[in-house]
Amino acid sequence: MKDCICSKMREDHNNKTDPKMTHKCDSSCLGPLTFHPRVLGDMICLSEGGRRAERIKDTFKGGVVFTRRCVRISERIRVLVERQVPHWQGAMRVGFTNVRPSTRSLPLPPISMPNLTETSGYWATPVLESYCQEGSALEFWVTADGDICLKFQNSRKQRIEAKVDVRKPLWAMIDVYGQTCSVFLLGSKTKGFLSKKRSCPLPKPPIRRPSTFSLENTTPSENSDDCVSCLNMEIPADDLCVVCMVRQKDITLPCGHRCLCSHCTPKILVQFGTCPLCRLEISSPTVT
Repeated sequence: MKDCICSKMREDHNNKTDPKMTHKCDSSCLGPLTFHPRVLGDMICLSEGGRRAERIKDTFKGGVVFTRRCVRISERIRVLVERQVPHWQGAMRVGFTNVRPSTRSLPLPPISMPNLTETSGYWATPVLESYCQEGSALEFWVTADGDICLKFQNSRKQRIEAKVDVRKPLWAMIDVYGQTCSVFLLGSKTKGFLSKKRSCPLPKPPIRRPSTFSLENTTPSENSDDCVSCLNMEIPADDLCVVCMVRQKDITLPCGHRCLCSHCTPKILVQFGTCPLCRLEISSPTVT
């Protein structure tokens, strides 16, 4: 989806089942994970097939979005902070609701906390600004006890007592608030004792790239973002790319940091031009 889905397109014309919401690849598939295309904040535009949510004006509010499908207990939703601005206070909020988004009246309240959380069926927690820097990845999920858990890059998980009502279906909720301007859904996963499940679409066979990187010959394919949800989850955490947190890091930057995968490197260098760890400016398009 190349064009933004803006607020004027939010009318829920019918309640017919959307095949994209019921699609399943196999028994290990959780289905696609995207934002609801019509029930979203006044300042939000969606793109990248409904996986990117971006505030379109210089404001701190109007950024509430929901997942299009229900999420499971302990389904870890992975979010990438793509863009931030420093002149607002606070950052994104994450949480859950058991109010079906398509049944909500519009427009949505400008902020999730307290506008939504003071009403029945909504639970959320703020994410610290320090964890919402550009390029940061976050996992959040709800436990069987109704607590909200957060897991950041290279840090222990945080567990917040939220008393979420897990007896009813739940949709994930993100408020693109404050300094956070744009977020991208990286997919989701569940971990069971005998089985693991992931959101789809399923990936194409991976193409191994050489460790010498060139922006000209490693530009991601048009559909390469579609594969991010279902990549190999067996890679050790210390070997994961610090941006997408799903692919193995295999690119060494001029500063010496080996922290990016060959898929994320061109995006990071084009958008920011610096190492995600030490912020060394990388002026050359070729990284060895």
